[in-house]
Amino acid sequence: MLNSSDATRAAPPTERPLRIVHVVDSLEFGGLERVVVDLAIAQKHAGHQVQVFSINATAGFRPNLESADIRVVVGDKQGTLDRRVLKSLRATTAQADVVHAHNFVPNYYAALATVFQRGRKVQICTCHDMGTRLSNRRLRWLFRWSLSRTRRVAMVGQQVCDRFIEMGMVDPRRAVTVLNGIPVQRFRNSPERKERARGQLGLPATSPVIGCVGRLVGLKNHALLLTQMPRLLQTHPDLMLVIVGDGPLHDQLLDQVQSLGIARHVMLLGARTDVADLLPAFDVFALPSQTEGLSIALLEACATGLAVVASRVGGNPEIIHDGQTGRLIEANDAQSLLHGLTELLDDPVARARFGAAACDWVTAHASIDALRRAYDDCYIQALNG
Repeated sequence: MLNSSDATRAAPPTERPLRIVHVVDSLEFGGLERVVVDLAIAQKHAGHQVQVFSINATAGFRPNLESADIRVVVGDKQGTLDRRVLKSLRATTAQADVVHAHNFVPNYYAALATVFQRGRKVQICTCHDMGTRLSNRRLRWLFRWSLSRTRRVAMVGQQVCDRFIEMGMVDPRRAVTVLNGIPVQRFRNSPERKERARGQLGLPATSPVIGCVGRLVGLKNHALLLTQMPRLLQTHPDLMLVIVGDGPLHDQLLDQVQSLGIARHVMLLGARTDVADLLPAFDVFALPSQTEGLSIALLEACATGLAVVASRVGGNPEIIHDGQTGRLIEANDAQSLLHGLTELLDDPVARARFGAAACDWVTAHASIDALRRAYDDCYIQALNG
């Protein structure tokens, strides 16, 4: 098993532009999709020929790719296994050197589409989370079969890598750990950016603000965060909570806000494309998830220099080192969440210290350029192996 630094030492530099096809479920707004878009654009700028194939009908980040002159092919999947999508994917990947699938359904679609293709190409899979969806027996079987045709399996963090190897899903000889990366310069904070962000959201300049970015689904645990607001308001009466993201629990969370009597202190912004411009409005970033891979939202918050309270799950401890770059709490622990948020709201010096250290860590370890180089090495190793 290799990590990204091992791959960098072992693999030769890319000698020619590669023809790369990324395969995703969709390009709707989310952390996985964000990193694929940023990676594809970085690869395009580095001279590679890049296309993105979305299995499902999609909008979301599609304009970002097309504005960077990256072709997007949409399969518009209907039903469980759509032969039209497989035919379209087969045509899209016919001349590829690398077919890079992201998570489980894209990997078995890519394997089926390329199974009889001629030419020298390799399939790479990135596992972006801890694999909770693989409790579905059919999906697990199809994904396991597809891994037999996958030259390298990249995991976005060490915890993810350990999980898939312990499950017996991934052969350690094909496993590589490649930390997610972000365009860190896009998230650099400043007093001017903070003022603009607060003005854009209509937030008072002096109110403490907790922010959270993530899809409104149960595993993100927004409900736990909302339950702490009445107690936090007892000591910080002008506190605001801003939640960025959309999803099936929107109405349920809105009902919870109303029932708790905190509507004046909570903003549910829905999905946004300008997260980098909104993050500077926050003082503290909260991520009380029940599970994570290597969270893009968390990396972005750190790059903005925000103090973080995050649950000790998945790849979060690889980013947040408790007492150094933020605070870690146990998942579903309401008292620890309350204590962590209170500590950082009460201590601006600690907020600044944690935020600066987190920003330094992301810059050193999780930039989009580092991610692009790591995948270049991964591709070359697979093609040469």
